[in-house]
Amino acid sequence: MRVNSLLRRGQHRFGLAFTVFAVAAAVFWYAFPGAFAQGVGTWQREFPLTDFQTRSIELSEINDDGNVRDSIPPVATPIYVGVDKASDIGPLEPVLSIGINGDFRAYPLRILLWHEIVNEEIGGVPVLISYCPLCNSGVVFDRRVDGQVLEFGNTGRLRHRDMVMYDKQTESWWQQFTGEAMIGSLTGKSMKILAARLESLEKFRARAPNGKVLIPENEGARPYGASPYVGMDSRAMPRALARLNYPYELPDGVQPLERVVVVGEEAWTVAKLKDAKRIEADKLVLTWEAGQNSIHDTQLIFRGRDVGNVIVQRRTENGLEDVPYDVSFAFAFSAFVPDGMLHF
Repeated sequence: MRVNSLLRRGQHRFGLAFTVFAVAAAVFWYAFPGAFAQGVGTWQREFPLTDFQTRSIELSEINDDGNVRDSIPPVATPIYVGVDKASDIGPLEPVLSIGINGDFRAYPLRILLWHEIVNEEIGGVPVLISYCPLCNSGVVFDRRVDGQVLEFGNTGRLRHRDMVMYDKQTESWWQQFTGEAMIGSLTGKSMKILAARLESLEKFRARAPNGKVLIPENEGARPYGASPYVGMDSRAMPRALARLNYPYELPDGVQPLERVVVVGEEAWTVAKLKDAKRIEADKLVLTWEAGQNSIHDTQLIFRGRDVGNVIVQRRTENGLEDVPYDVSFAFAFSAFVPDGMLHF
């Protein structure tokens, strides 16, 4: 596989050398804070329907990093194969999976990291599959809002390093991490988060043998199976540079790019869960089991270090049931849930 040449063809937020990115980010991100020198005029030309006067945040919180509207293109026409026929993917590679009314689908991160958004209907429910590689946040939403089914795209902008989406009906801008509209006529509206799992393909295959797996529309469009995030979660970053790039409050000993399990306004470090293997908090049951590759480690995803599989469930009268959770980087939890409780 000609990974290096393919990676040059795959448009994304930054290249292979994470250390180089970090230095560049330190220079440019803070040299051009906020709107990154573009301004609302440029945004308005791209998004003529967006009401930028109606918003819940300051526009200076939005950052431009060179991408524009849908330059990171959502999956236009989702194509699937049966999980038993998914061969061009390592068994321990991560997938964002969900089952609704007996319809089980898996979305490999090897695809999502290049597209970030899939609009789909699963089990009769219109859903939004979303993944932001910069904060490792993978969330599935019900895209019905006030009786209207919304279709989503990527603004190309970031807030707290998390993807900012837009709906094509009103061009309101939405935060991927929270599923909340923050700019435009739908400001203040939220999408319902659905219970999904971030698990290995092997785990998905075992629990949903009749499930379907997303495959690329065009194998040559992106270097699927390779990652532009080499060393992002495994190379040490100098403390001063970490503070500069991730100015968010975290407990001593918790690194910005450390994985945490987010459930509402609480989070647990994956390291803590890995040590315990099982954590019970009120009715919540969190478990960790080995066998999932990181996409933020090596160039070829199937060689990525083992970060394990996390499942979060709640005790009910009918037994354990899956609940919505997110395995994101710690800085994102701090940024979006500043008053939340982080267990470490």
